Amino acid sequence: MSEFVFLYRITEASRRDAMGTPERAQQSMQRWLAWMQQLESKGHLKDRGQPLELGGKVVRGAQKTVTDGPYAEAKDLVAGFTIIQARDVNEAVELSHGCPILDGGGSVEVRPVMKMNP
Repeated sequence: MSEFVFLYRITEASRRDAMGTPERAQQSMQRWLAWMQQLESKGHLKDRGQPLELGGKVVRGAQKTVTDGPYAEAKDLVAGFTIIQARDVNEAVELSHGCPILDGGGSVEVRPVMKMNP
């Protein structure tokens, strides 16, 4: 089994829409919990990860230039991450199809974790 990171991306407008009312926020949380439990019960969940705040800082280049976020040049923002285990990238992609962020117009970026030799 290999490790993969799911990076959850969504626009600010879609995120506001999904969390617009307490009822919608609760429904969204229930869908996320159910999906995570399904991944866990099948042995694919390595680390639930965490949701990320929208704000932050970006440090770039040799001059270490710091800019504020959210980032105006980005169409969508990284909203959180999860680490999963799968046979290969194809299985990881298949597992991502159940992610609730997809129903709200978001996306899941599936990235293999590089194995490093100590």
